Amino acid sequence: MIVVFFVILRSEMRCRKIKERWIVPNGHPISSLDRRALELQAQGYLLPTRDMIKTPEQIGGIRRSSKVTIGALDLVQREIRAGMSTEDINKLVHEYTISHGAIPAPLNYDGYPKSVCTSLNEVVCHGIPSEEEVLMDGDIINVDVTSILDGYYSDASRMFIIGKTTPQNERLVCVAKECLLAGAAAAQPFGQLGDIASAITTLAHHNGFSVVRDYCGHGVGLEFHEEPDVYHYGRRGGGMVLIPGMVFTIEPMINLGSWEVFIDEDDGWTVVTEDELPSAQWEHTFVMTENGLEILAY
Repeated sequence: MIVVFFVILRSEMRCRKIKERWIVPNGHPISSLDRRALELQAQGYLLPTRDMIKTPEQIGGIRRSSKVTIGALDLVQREIRAGMSTEDINKLVHEYTISHGAIPAPLNYDGYPKSVCTSLNEVVCHGIPSEEEVLMDGDIINVDVTSILDGYYSDASRMFIIGKTTPQNERLVCVAKECLLAGAAAAQPFGQLGDIASAITTLAHHNGFSVVRDYCGHGVGLEFHEEPDVYHYGRRGGGMVLIPGMVFTIEPMINLGSWEVFIDEDDGWTVVTEDELPSAQWEHTFVMTENGLEILAY
């Protein structure tokens, strides 16, 4: 939902790569997964810590939470239209989430005042719903929902086109979804996070769009934001190794113009494209399996 700002120095990456993060507890039998992870770690790859690998019980809890997130977005998809305010969307999501025994994770998170993020046109992410912000024909909007059910978090967002928009905006929304799917297809067990970033970057640039570099996806499930940071811009073959059992979001923000952004000083949350041209984003929560990624929330 609220993505993580990242700045990682190369020296920090080098330090993390040589650190032994994957540790088999004393007296614990070494599994085939342990052997594979330890081999990669010995070769200098950055591994997750074992507590980043979700148990089947935890994945089951995240899956149940995801049903609430999916249901809330399905409701928005049915109801969204020109003439409604972004606060109307907030009320829909809030009431749906509460009525299904869950908690809207954004509400009061670091002072965020609403239950959902609504990012309209040139707003990249973290847009705050308002009675004064009314949807108009031709708008494009991202609605980002995170639910907590029985302590488990799930996170997803979708783009919506209001009425008929420009061919340029329509293509931006479509390519943003394709970038998400390309990143997911590139993520393979025992591959690396950089594979995701490379696939997204290549597709976005091929279509003449840019990829926001200041915000990224993240681990999720037991907390709102966990390791790893999931970059959307970069080259293949770098970053953390993807181990079955990891749960994280992929959520590329694709801009029509420049990748550069700024934060609205008035509210301290709303992220806007520097050139004020439109941006589009889709987000899924995934679990890495032995056969690739499985979608949990969309």
